[in-house]
Formats: sequence, structure tokens, C-alpha cells
Amino acid sequence: MYEPIRTKSVHTMAGTTSSDFPHRSREEELDIQLAGHLAALLATTDALRAVAPSADLDTAAGRLAAQVARLRGGRPPVRSTVAPAGDGRDVGELHRRAHALAGRALVVAASRADTVAAILAAERMDAHAAAEGTASTPEPASRELAAH
Repeated sequence: MYEPIRTKSVHTMAGTTSSDFPHRSREEELDIQLAGHLAALLATTDALRAVAPSADLDTAAGRLAAQVARLRGGRPPVRSTVAPAGDGRDVGELHRRAHALAGRALVVAASRADTVAAILAAERMDAHAAAEGTASTPEPASRELAAH
């Protein structure tokens, strides 16, 4: 009634390994993910530096670049040397984006147990939260609405 299977199965049995493609460990996957989040935070930090230069952002960019290079096996991150020419983003929006990216990096660094990256991400979250508070003051109309 049933015809026997004459070809190899496309599925692998549990407990067997297939050498058809490379496998990465959980730690390697977390390294890749953390490097990506920190690289995105670095790009946003560079954009902020172009719009509102400060010594704090310069220091943070250097520390972020060092962490990305460490996670990528010594390869430095690619960075833009051209300042964005009026891309329409304001400083408050950039700080919100940087804060969110630092939060993502903090979560991955904590799950990876990378203390140095976690501390850096937490510091950047605090800095961007403080800067966002000073950069985005509500307009008078929204202050009146908030008072009622």
C-alpha cells in the first residue's frame, strides 16, 4: 500500500550534526548581536557629534568604537567621515534613538555577561536620557495642555 522511501530524508535526526553549514555558539551569536547594536549606537553618536559637538560624545564614540572592534575580533567599525547635511533629524530625536539603541545593547550585554559593554551602554542610556530632557523642551501650547 505504501511505497518505501528511496531517497535520503531532507530532515536530520535529533542529536545528529550536519556539516553542510557552519554553526555558531550562543556566545558567538550574542557577540554579533552586541557588536551590531553598539555599531548602530556609534553611528547615531557620530550623527549627534556632527549636529551638536561635545567632548562627552567624542569620548563615547571612541569607547564605542573600541568595544565594537573588540567584539569583531580587532576589526574597527566603519565610520562616516562626512557630516550629515541637514537630514531633517533634530537633536532630541537623535538622543531618543541613541537611548533606545543603548538599551538594546544593555540587554544583550547583560545576557552575554559582558560587564564592560553593559556599563558603557548604561552610561550612554543615562547620558542620552539627560540630554533628551534638556534638548526636547515642550512648546508653550503643550505645557498649557499638560497643566490641565
